Amino acid sequence: MECEICGKPVPEHNPIRAKIEGSVMVVCKECSKLGKIQKAPPKPKYVQQKNKKQKTTPKRNYSTRDEPSEELIENYNDEIRKARESKNWSREDLGKKINERVSVINRIESGKMTPDIKLTKKLEKALNIKLLEKVNNVDLNQFINSSSGERTLGNIMKIKRK
Repeated sequence: MECEICGKPVPEHNPIRAKIEGSVMVVCKECSKLGKIQKAPPKPKYVQQKNKKQKTTPKRNYSTRDEPSEELIENYNDEIRKARESKNWSREDLGKKINERVSVINRIESGKMTPDIKLTKKLEKALNIKLLEKVNNVDLNQFINSSSGERTLGNIMKIKRK
């Protein structure tokens, strides 16, 4: 363990905790003079003993129902605006048709707001366009990192480039 201020080694069996400028830090003896030494917090009684077996959490099997089956298309805001303009509707007209405020329509068309599934389906129906696309189901168990045996976000995600 190292001092959080100067980087000198601090004994692990007896670390010094000091409150310096409002933050409690593990520090060496010299740096502890910069603040007020804190007492070690009392250990809770319910903590398991070291010689007892630790409980392990079971690994979760990810199923396809955890994932959405449909996803909003990438250029949804342009498609909505084009469809509205092709029907010669104003934003107010579209808002009345789907029972939404004009400000919501403005934010969606400018790309500042992503509509939820319910609103997306209303827009699809009113404008007679397709905004949701099917997503292929992916088996998440195939993305386990071979070195550590754990699943990480970096193993799973796809990076979309514009």
